[in-house]
Amino acid sequence: MPVTIPKDLPSGAVLKEENIFFMTSERAIHQDIRPLQIAILNLMPNKKKTEEQFLRLLGNTALQVEVTFLTTASYESKNTPRSYLKTFYRTFDEIKEDRFDALIVTGSPVETLAFENVAYWNELEKILDWAEQHVYSSLFVCWAAQAALYHHYGIDKQLLPSKLFGVYSHTVLDAKHPLVRGFDDQFRAPHSRHTAIDEAKVRKNSHLKVLCESEEAGIYLITSKDGRKVFITGHSEYDKQTLHDEYQRYLKAGKPISKPVGYYLGEDESSPVQMSWRGHANLLFTNWLNYHVYQGTPYHLEELGVHAQ
Repeated sequence: MPVTIPKDLPSGAVLKEENIFFMTSERAIHQDIRPLQIAILNLMPNKKKTEEQFLRLLGNTALQVEVTFLTTASYESKNTPRSYLKTFYRTFDEIKEDRFDALIVTGSPVETLAFENVAYWNELEKILDWAEQHVYSSLFVCWAAQAALYHHYGIDKQLLPSKLFGVYSHTVLDAKHPLVRGFDDQFRAPHSRHTAIDEAKVRKNSHLKVLCESEEAGIYLITSKDGRKVFITGHSEYDKQTLHDEYQRYLKAGKPISKPVGYYLGEDESSPVQMSWRGHANLLFTNWLNYHVYQGTPYHLEELGVHAQ
């Protein structure tokens, strides 16, 4: 089944070239089916690239998905034209009376700041609280995972000695859990961050379950016991060139950066990139949509406030 996107969204042209199954919202109106309603709060600077990454994963499921892109009102992106945001994005005030089957909150390059010093922190806290009654299951990626763990459970982040940057091997800790159903015992996933969660507090929290971890990158996948919150500390959505492009930006800016670990097949950035995480990234999102969203969310979304206690 397709992912439904706004008419004329530029990412649609990229998805079409890649044979990702999607349809416009106009065509979807004529489908006799209730698609899953998914809101994506896109906090990344390059909105279009991030859209493409998540739409690829959502478009690879057997479920019909309709996406609403959200942006912050308290902070205006410097990298995306205002006209683009007004055309394809909505703000929290515009959707706060609505209900969604799922919410995705992306990463953000603000991790070295204290949470309270992030320009849109108060707005994000309102969205996280709103999601408790208006969203069935939420998925938080990288910085958003750290932010949600801090907001909901008081688990802070810690500054790393150097940037965790590359593609790392991970181990599945509970192969019977639906989120990792079909996973290999070992799998690879990208990370790109300067901070890490307080792992001791995560493991001690009775409301959380750690599903995957890495010797080098630490805890990777966490879920709340009720399945309504999923935390990914890495970037399974990244495409093949994302780490390469980031590496080049750091080098051109003269910022300290090491070559991404486990990424290039050779010794330097002129070597081919090894895409080794696509299969498990698709499987993770498919499992989340199927087991944590589709099979639990009420058919009538107005019932969410009752079912999502």
